[in-house]
Amino acid sequence: TSAPSSRPQFGTRFLTDPRQVFQHNAWDNVEWTDEQEATAKKKVLENSQPLPPEKQEEYDSRANEYWNGFYTIHENRFFKDRHWLFTEFPELAPQCSLNHESHPGASGAVESQQNSQDGEQSGEHAALSHTDGDFPGSSATYRILEVGCGVGNTVFPILKTNNDPGLFVYCCDFSSTAVELVKSNPEYDPGRCYAFVHDLSDVEANYPIPDGTLDVIVLIFVLSALHPKKMQASISRLARLLKPGGVMLLRDYGRYDMAQLRFKKGRCLAENFYVRGDGTQVYFFTQDELHELFTQAKLEKVQNLVDRRLQVNRGKQLTMYRVWIQCKKKDNKSVSNWLY
Repeated sequence: TSAPSSRPQFGTRFLTDPRQVFQHNAWDNVEWTDEQEATAKKKVLENSQPLPPEKQEEYDSRANEYWNGFYTIHENRFFKDRHWLFTEFPELAPQCSLNHESHPGASGAVESQQNSQDGEQSGEHAALSHTDGDFPGSSATYRILEVGCGVGNTVFPILKTNNDPGLFVYCCDFSSTAVELVKSNPEYDPGRCYAFVHDLSDVEANYPIPDGTLDVIVLIFVLSALHPKKMQASISRLARLLKPGGVMLLRDYGRYDMAQLRFKKGRCLAENFYVRGDGTQVYFFTQDELHELFTQAKLEKVQNLVDRRLQVNRGKQLTMYRVWIQCKKKDNKSVSNWLY
């Protein structure tokens, strides 16, 4: 049920001649040999002895502290803005994607158009923050929530690219430090955006948005930061926020990604779940695992694919195999016309 889908949006550079590997910085849809996969499995098995339960509990209970420490050190310098979002997930700027279907990444045309419209937009969007006793963005016509927003590397490109006057973007993070960095960014506009601290794994905690009101929920390299035992309840709770026909968009680490294979002994917390040197945690998914999580949350599959990328360091003559999984899941309270 979760076999790789065709993927026209992203990735058109294919390595057909291994001798040409260092001609570019990256190659798309790179298939592994049986030998490579066997080597990866062996590497994971070698480093699969989990830490003692008390250490596992320590990392889990102090997760907020570790993520605050991460953002205190790196602030907004660690991640780059994700302008590829609109190629992979046109749902984040549906009007723009109609006008700029082939824009490869940052959509310079849209950004230049944005500059000429800034003045009129400030007035149009100001009303969206007025709650009238309801909730932030209650008068919006298109609502997006990003979970695990970090310092805004997804949120700000959305606000810059999507010029829909009815757009309102919510963003939350486990780390209060990250949320403060979002709010202090000059591009943060309370008339179009609402940032708040939230623990995704705390399913009893309230969201500032009623159930059934979101068009899109975005999860980019965030679900993998949760303990595997907390993932199902977290996704099921999020799914309740979607409108009928709303979509959940996910991109996260896939099994045998380079980052997983680099973990040394003594970093494993559970099967395919690790702790980094800074105390933050990460899980590496399979397609079937994600399919099951979303199916249990009563979301139907639109897309579930593996993105295998070969990244190249031409200076050091190194090759690095990346594995990511990308999913789109739709609230199935309405009939789906999406292609599988």
